[in-house]
Order: sequence, then C-alpha cells, then structure tokens
Amino acid sequence: MPAAAIPRVPVEERLFSLVLALLATETGLTKTEILSTVQGYRQRYSRAGDNANLERQFERDKDDIRELGVPLETVESPGDAGNNQNLRYRIPKGAYDLPADITFSAEETALLGLAAMVWREGSISSESRRALLKLRSLGVQAAEPVLAYLPRVRSRDAAFEPLRSALDRHVVVQFDYLKPGQRDARRRTVEPIALIQHRGRWLLHAHDRDAEGTRNFLLRRIVSPVTVTTKGYTAYPPEATERARHELEEIWAARTAELRVEPGSDAETRLSKRRDSRRTDDGALIVHYTDAELLADELAAHGPEVLVVSPPELRDSVRARLLRTAEDHG
Repeated sequence: MPAAAIPRVPVEERLFSLVLALLATETGLTKTEILSTVQGYRQRYSRAGDNANLERQFERDKDDIRELGVPLETVESPGDAGNNQNLRYRIPKGAYDLPADITFSAEETALLGLAAMVWREGSISSESRRALLKLRSLGVQAAEPVLAYLPRVRSRDAAFEPLRSALDRHVVVQFDYLKPGQRDARRRTVEPIALIQHRGRWLLHAHDRDAEGTRNFLLRRIVSPVTVTTKGYTAYPPEATERARHELEEIWAARTAELRVEPGSDAETRLSKRRDSRRTDDGALIVHYTDAELLADELAAHGPEVLVVSPPELRDSVRARLLRTAEDHG
C-alpha cells in the first residue's frame, strides 16, 4: 500500500493497543508478532520488506509506556535462551492490577465514568477489535475483559490533530499565526517539538526555522489550516519538552497582577480559585498569569466585577476590550 494511503493511527491509540495485547498474553509476544498484528504497527508492517523504522518506533513506545508506570517485561523464549531475536514481551497482569484493598465509592465511580467520556468513544474501535481477533488467532486469549475505551485526546483547536500527526512523523509544518496587537497574521515554518497543555490551553512548542529559535505558539492563535509538509527533521529529546514546561512555569511564577474584585461575585469565586492566587493585607487579589492578553480576555468578561490595579499594560488591555464592547453595542 502506498505510504499516503496507509491510515493514520493516533499515537495514544497505538500505545493503548500495545498495552492491551501485552496484557492479554501469559507467555508474551515476540517483536514480529507485535508489529504484524497490533493496531498502529500492522498497517505499516511489511512481511517481505524493511521494518527498521517500525522497530525503532516500537523501541520508543516501550520506553513511553514504561515511563507511564506500565510494568513491561522482557522474557526469553522457552528453549531459546540467549537469542535476542526471539525475546518476548508481556505485562504481568498481577503487577498491573489495582491493589485488592482499593475500592471506589459510587461518587468516585461516577467521576471515573466522566473521565472516561474524554476518550470520546464508549468501546474499542473496530480496528482495535480486529487487532485483538488477530492476536487470538496466534493463540493469545484474554482470560478477563479489558477496559473497552479508545483513548483519543479531544481539542477544540482545529490545529491540534495535524500538529499531533506531524509530531508523530517528525515533519515540518506551516501555518499563519496572529500575535496579539497585530492586524495581519504571519506565516510560520516550524519543527514541532511538543504539544503542551498549560493552564487549560494547548500550546505548540516548536523550533521556528525563520526565527532560528524555539517558540511557543498558542493553538487558538493559529488562524489558517496547518500544512503538514514532507520535510523531515531529527526528533528532539524529551529534555526539550521538559525544558519548555519549566520555562512556562517560570513565566507563570514571575508574572502577577493585582486586582480588586467585587466581594461575593462570580469574579471573586473564579479568580480566587486560580492556582497560586492570594490575598494581600489590604484585600487585593494577586493572581499569576503566563499570557497577558489571555488574562485580559478573562478579566474583561467579568465586567465591573473586576478592577485591575497593576500592571498598567494589563489594565489598558482590559479597558480597551470594555470600550470596544461598549462601542459594538451602541
């Protein structure tokens, strides 16, 4: 099948399918059995061709699920000790079960159910079912039913899916990005490093080829369809993502705004519950933020319930929004 015609499987669905397969076997699966049958690998597996890239993907996936706390084991095939080509992989079910003394109340179970809805579907996809059937044809049987949820991150930002695809494939993307205060968007050509959720909003951390440096792009400010090119780049190490998260946390810690909020108002309830918010001795509310324009949007939505004391540029941004709203509504 031509590469362009191969269906794309989201990375989290591939990892989930891998965990399902390794939980379902007692004796373990060889690398060849995994690559040829598990959803996310089998679509690109060639029985007669070169599977080196797919094998490298599997090696990365093993590291990823181990980092998630999944106890992945490597065992030697019976009667073939010392042959690394026939190593088998499994997840010991007992090691992955919840402790017997952990139970959930009705309320906790309801919350878990709500969390499961984030996964978008109530059962494993047809592709995942087909993968399990193929595994059973190898003699692999699951003694107990497994969690029947398809993990799929949902985002209201249209840019999310193509950016995630580009990250998985390590290819350059292009998009139009509109910075606050500018009238025209600027075309960006970037190498995606990571998609980061920070304070409830998705950002793309990427290397900007034109600026020759790393930048953070708020997905909601991408104003054009994302163009996924065929130009590849070398994958960035995990440390790059952690460094970006650390820098965002440093910005959050350094930037504060002093507010006066109406007692008992919706603004007081919401803003006082923001992370790291605190009261001063004279009753002012100190809130942290990363992006002044986003905070201005939030504060302006509260109307007269909030007065910005400082910084002056934030006060001016909120005032400009309120004036524009008044003008728009006559």
